[in-house]
Amino acid sequence: MSQLPVVLGAGLNTGDIIFQLIAMLILLALLKKFALKPLLGIMKQREDYIGNEISSAEQKHVQAEKLLEEQRVLLKEAREESHTLIENAKKIGEKQKEEIIQAARQESERLKDSARTEIVKEKEQAVAALREQVASLSVLIASKVIERELDEQAQEKLIQEYLKEAGESR
Repeated sequence: MSQLPVVLGAGLNTGDIIFQLIAMLILLALLKKFALKPLLGIMKQREDYIGNEISSAEQKHVQAEKLLEEQRVLLKEAREESHTLIENAKKIGEKQKEEIIQAARQESERLKDSARTEIVKEKEQAVAALREQVASLSVLIASKVIERELDEQAQEKLIQEYLKEAGESR
């Protein structure tokens, strides 16, 4: 066991250690310059890209929420407007219905009044025509009676015949 430390100490060369240490430092410097800086740059770019994408996604999410809210408001307004339009249309329809009914009633009354007036006029014309016929028949009967100078029974018979004849001619 006493020989072990001597063997270890004898095998170590300080020049080799320093050379390996310098080579390692040069290798680390080269790796840092040519590999680590570009790798860190790429990682930084990737980090910036991901950050921008997250920021963009958040902005788009905010915009989408804003648009969704605007659409909800517009939909609510459209529903209210359509409800108002429907109510107005119902009111206008009811008003027009009442106006049409009122106009029909007025027209009906006008037609009734016109028909009554026409009936009265035709009745008066018929009565006037009947009076003319009665008058002409009376004159005719009187002239016939005078012409014949009949007795009372013959006159009565003649009047009845003419009245019967006048009734049939109507």
